[in-house]
Amino acid sequence: MTQAVALAQQASTGVSQGFKNRIINGGMTIDQRNAGASVTPTNGQFSVDRWAAELSQSSKFSFQQNAGAVTPPVGFTDYLGVTSLSAYTVGSGEVFNIYQRIEGFNVADLGWGTANAKTVTLSFWVRSSLTGTFGGAIQNSANNRSYPFSYTINAANTFEYKTVTVAGDTSGTWLTTNGNGMAVRFSLGAGATYSGTAGAWAGADYRSATGATSVVGTNGATFYITGVQLEVGSTATNFDVRSIGTELALAQRYYQQIGGNSFVGNPLYPIIGNGFAFSTNQADIYVPLRVTMRSTPTITSSGTAIQVIATAYTVTSLGDVGSTFNTVFLRISTAGTFTAGNGALWAGNNSATSYGAFSSEL
Repeated sequence: MTQAVALAQQASTGVSQGFKNRIINGGMTIDQRNAGASVTPTNGQFSVDRWAAELSQSSKFSFQQNAGAVTPPVGFTDYLGVTSLSAYTVGSGEVFNIYQRIEGFNVADLGWGTANAKTVTLSFWVRSSLTGTFGGAIQNSANNRSYPFSYTINAANTFEYKTVTVAGDTSGTWLTTNGNGMAVRFSLGAGATYSGTAGAWAGADYRSATGATSVVGTNGATFYITGVQLEVGSTATNFDVRSIGTELALAQRYYQQIGGNSFVGNPLYPIIGNGFAFSTNQADIYVPLRVTMRSTPTITSSGTAIQVIATAYTVTSLGDVGSTFNTVFLRISTAGTFTAGNGALWAGNNSATSYGAFSSEL
């Protein structure tokens, strides 16, 4: 597809009605965790919302919203940027990629694993300091059904528009629940064990196409991507522009953060929840979640305190005593002593990096 055609498609930017694009945060705009800061990830760590890293060896790449501060494609303001941190030779049983797992409810209508499986098209804008054939894959939750795909980057350091059409898989098990319906991966390097023939379904665990370029194989190499869309049909259409409020709410089904490096603000004393002093060193705290989460969340925090009558008591542990998909109920222990029965707040403790986080990522 020529850039002229691609730009013509992008010109239609009306807010979508419905859920054409099954990818959440495909424009890489929401970054609750890092607010644009660079991350050298551990395996499974997230950069911008819904986009995580898979890696067999640590410290081989970093990723960051708008890394390198280049101009995004027309119609976009953000991208996810990967930078290789060494010239690493990928072993046969090793993989490096960025990926998004899509909830089964959001792809249930595709009918994959049945005779009625629908064709989908993956489209995206990509830029790299390298040229050649690159790879990726779509996989089921068990990683035993894989569709490796390839695409070509023709010009270095230039955003190019790519499309990949995938005939729906009539085999295998594809979840249609709140579990992992499928994963979409963009490879940064994959060994022979995890590489398969592009353009065909396989009953194997393939995470890239055979012969694909290894980004982590070149020190300082860059890989930037945005406008990722997965839609029903054999033709790529204009990117599904959703309102920022809608996109944030979709992302918050999987991760919500109050305070810290949050996309939604970083005051010194973010109020996370409220309740009462249960005992002389514990407080029962309720947090109404902003949207219904995929599952009961895992709760973490940093630099927070329980405030009772204008005094802050440093949090020492969080005890979940009745959280649900919609509301968090914690019994929080502190290092101080206060009077049982008084009102209490769970809040940041005079730090712009203090936060409470709630995760139900796939």
